[in-house]
Amino acid sequence: MPERILVIDDELDMLMLLRMIIEDNTDYEVDTTNNPSEALKMVMENDYDLVVSDLKMPGMDGLELFDEVKGMKPDLPLIIITAYGSLETADEAMKMGVADFITKPFRKDSIVFTINRVLELARVRRENIELKKKLEK
Repeated sequence: MPERILVIDDELDMLMLLRMIIEDNTDYEVDTTNNPSEALKMVMENDYDLVVSDLKMPGMDGLELFDEVKGMKPDLPLIIITAYGSLETADEAMKMGVADFITKPFRKDSIVFTINRVLELARVRRENIELKKKLEK
C-alpha cells in the first residue's frame, strides 16, 4: 500500500503544485487542504505517513499545527514549507521536532528528495521499534 501524505497550504495554487510534484514523481497518495483545522480532523481520521505544511496560514500557523499533530500522533513526521524562512525560524522548528524545513521557492527535485528522506527515516524508526518489541518478548 502506498504511503499517504497530507499537504496543507492556504494558497490553492501551491496545493495543486505540491500535489502534482509528489504524484508525478512518486507513488505516494496525496490529500490536500487549505484549512489547518480541517487538516487536524483529517489527521485524526486517517493514517498518514507524512504531513507537509505551510508555515504562515490564517488561523493557525504551521508550528501551531505541528504542536497539535504531535499531541495526536507523536510519531507522525511533519515538514514545514515557507516563503518566510529565516535561520531563527528554521532553528526553532527543528528544535521542536519538525522533520525538515524548506524555503520557497524550492526546486521540484529538492522537495521530492526531502519527502523521500523523511519517509525513509520514519520507516527505519518504525522497523526499529517493531524489532525492539520482538526482542523484548
